[in-house]
Amino acid sequence: MALAGVSLLALALVPGPAQAQTASRALPKGQEEAPVAAAQAGDTVALSIPNGPLEPALVRFTEQARVKLVYGTDMTESLTTTGIEGAFQPLEALGRLLDGTGLTYRSVSPSTITLVNPRYVQLGGRSEETVRLDEIVVEGRPAAGPASAGLPPPTGTVGQPPPPFAGGQVATGARIGLLGNRSVLTTPFNVTGYTEKLIQDQQARSLADVVLNDSSVRNDAPPFSERDSFFIRGFSVVNLDVGFDGLFYLANPRRVFTEGVERVEILKGPSAFLNGGTGRVGGTINLIPKRAYDEPLTRLTTTYLSDSQVWTHADLGRRFGPSKEWGVRTNLSYRNGNTPLDKNAIEVGVATLGLDYRGERLRASLDLVHNTQNITAPTSLFNSVAPNIPVPRAPNNRLNTASSLEYIDTRYNMAAGRVEYDILPDTTIYAAGGVSRYNEDFLTSFYRVTSLTGQATNTLSIQPQEIQGLTGEVGLRTKFQTGMLGHYLTVSAVEANNRNYRGGFLTPTLPVFQTNIYDPIHLARGSVNTALLPRSNNRPLFTELSARSVGIADTLSLGEDRFLLTLGGRFQEIDQQSYVTAPGATLGNLASNYQRGRFSPAIAAVFRPTDNLSFYGNYIEALEPTGIAPIAAINANEVFPPAVSRQQEIGAKYDFGTVAVTASLFEIEQPNAFTDPATRRFSVSGLQRNRGVELSVFGEPVPGVRLLGGVTFLDGRLVNTAGRQFDGNVAPGVPDVAFNLYGEVDLPPWLAPGLTLTGRAIYTSSQFYNQANTQSVPDWTRFDAGLRYTFEGVSGKPVTVRAIVENVFDNSYWASAARGFLAVGAPRTVIVSATVDF
Repeated sequence: MALAGVSLLALALVPGPAQAQTASRALPKGQEEAPVAAAQAGDTVALSIPNGPLEPALVRFTEQARVKLVYGTDMTESLTTTGIEGAFQPLEALGRLLDGTGLTYRSVSPSTITLVNPRYVQLGGRSEETVRLDEIVVEGRPAAGPASAGLPPPTGTVGQPPPPFAGGQVATGARIGLLGNRSVLTTPFNVTGYTEKLIQDQQARSLADVVLNDSSVRNDAPPFSERDSFFIRGFSVVNLDVGFDGLFYLANPRRVFTEGVERVEILKGPSAFLNGGTGRVGGTINLIPKRAYDEPLTRLTTTYLSDSQVWTHADLGRRFGPSKEWGVRTNLSYRNGNTPLDKNAIEVGVATLGLDYRGERLRASLDLVHNTQNITAPTSLFNSVAPNIPVPRAPNNRLNTASSLEYIDTRYNMAAGRVEYDILPDTTIYAAGGVSRYNEDFLTSFYRVTSLTGQATNTLSIQPQEIQGLTGEVGLRTKFQTGMLGHYLTVSAVEANNRNYRGGFLTPTLPVFQTNIYDPIHLARGSVNTALLPRSNNRPLFTELSARSVGIADTLSLGEDRFLLTLGGRFQEIDQQSYVTAPGATLGNLASNYQRGRFSPAIAAVFRPTDNLSFYGNYIEALEPTGIAPIAAINANEVFPPAVSRQQEIGAKYDFGTVAVTASLFEIEQPNAFTDPATRRFSVSGLQRNRGVELSVFGEPVPGVRLLGGVTFLDGRLVNTAGRQFDGNVAPGVPDVAFNLYGEVDLPPWLAPGLTLTGRAIYTSSQFYNQANTQSVPDWTRFDAGLRYTFEGVSGKPVTVRAIVENVFDNSYWASAARGFLAVGAPRTVIVSATVDF
């Protein structure tokens, strides 16, 4: 099997649930081969690793033997091991685990080893000789007792994220805001990290494709518009709320493309305590950028998407230095052509550069991102429905109501950096920051459906804008012991600023005309002189949001981390200002100014009766911005003050070794923000209370079969509405049931070596469209099917061909009825790609 390096597995020296507190360091020059004894690698250790897939066996090995491994997970994804049982020297045991796999290992640094396939790794133009190490040089630190078991050292947010779980689709942990990287079992929240392998195998184009794997997340924007927008646990989370490497207001505020993304982490529930007062009540999506692997990577992927899009993507990575401490990873891609939607075409360019340094005490990273997206005849962003009629059936999903003269052109640039330094073995200070700028120019339609037959009023509109983000964070993480009580203390200070520049021009006279969503009227090119339309450059400041906060958390541990209690909170100060931009008015005058500060407490606990089972609970509050009236509302651009949201949650997680299951029970309350379809007025009034149950499963239950899915049951209700008019009604846009299941099956080698079948089912129950619960959209189901074939190319390097058909039965449906708007689902889409490693 060739080394593909899809994902770097970088395990801490002691990452397991019962680990000792250790770390590695380089020895003085000339002493690199001398063993260091505090936890000598030559000592025997008791190991119990069953036969089965190699990947989870290696994870168990690192946990039990306290050895640091780095390797590309594609090397191990289809390999098995006979397992080991008894007392062995660590490297003797590793050799036995690798027997029969064709893999061996070599040193990376005095404290790290890596797996290699000697058939394909080339050094200096010749095959690398197998290196068998008698000892691995490590330096142990005195065990800190029960507090240190299970929790990671206070480092590691710079570099590779936690390793993948069995099957390679979901990570064993994620970054939990100011708490740093935590394993799933020791995290008192519901969190899932989707890996680069899954992103690539599903041929995801944007973040919206990745979140389809989570039953608690639904997209609420049309797929052929310029944006992605989500509902998590029944609450709105827009792309502006997506984090980049733990920093917010930096990611593309409309659509995140996946070329430079290593992980997509979804943390459910209010996250202001964890992320600096910039999260949303439903949850947070965090992007982990790609980093260079220890082995060189040169990968080219060419993709065809129906109807005529061609997508070329180059992924290059290298590491330099005696211990490969310097890393460079760049991704370049270009996509252009017609989509399955009539008249719709999309052009996307992506360039990312990730630089990183990993020293013994100092770690740093720098990321640069550039995106462009140009869309011709974008699908209508929103469709509103008059209040006195039922919601009409969804139009044909290939029928585009937009005219060819409509467009959306966007440009996005971002730079973000992070550095951390170990001032003491168990104390790390860190700093991070970044800036971003996004420009958007468009001419697009807004529809108001007035008849069950599909009659509608179409209003063309423009609103060019520029969005700027600036975020900074400093913090400290430390571990220490007070008697039998262990402490993992973290302190973080964050300031995030978001500015929106728009308005300040006389809107030209644009057509308003009658059409039909089933038989649309299209305006001819030239009927609107687009050259005279204002552009996004030099717009006046419309709104500015500043979020400043200081957070502190202490995770207390007892009984070898069998019980973990996190106590903390965050003092938040949100300053939200809006300025006059109306035509004819004096620009720059303050229109509104909302300032609010409060301390938001948080308490969370984890109880682990066994290494593989954990129960958790949390109570968390958050002060959050409530929103700005959208352009389709009659009070467009009105700014509303921040408000407090609350969550209570309990849950359980169990790791069977090759498959894991989780269950959560939660209640979230948030002031209700909604655009009334009858009045078209956006307001924040009353309260929305969502109660739900989440069940999920992921892993590889048997060799060659991988599953990823879940089901969410939601009860979203309106309470304390104005005049008690809608009290007890179901919240609009919140389905009762949402179900996802994705599966892969590797066909037997004697039948079709290298061939994998894939499939996915997505179900969403009916949703109410209005607060009165008199209008609704029906439930919908989507099926995807595909295959993947991997073989050796002419040069001996792997070649992977993937083919996926999304929405196999080409169903037309309303995908969302959230926020008072409607979104049509995507039609059948064929995606075929070939990936070659050089």
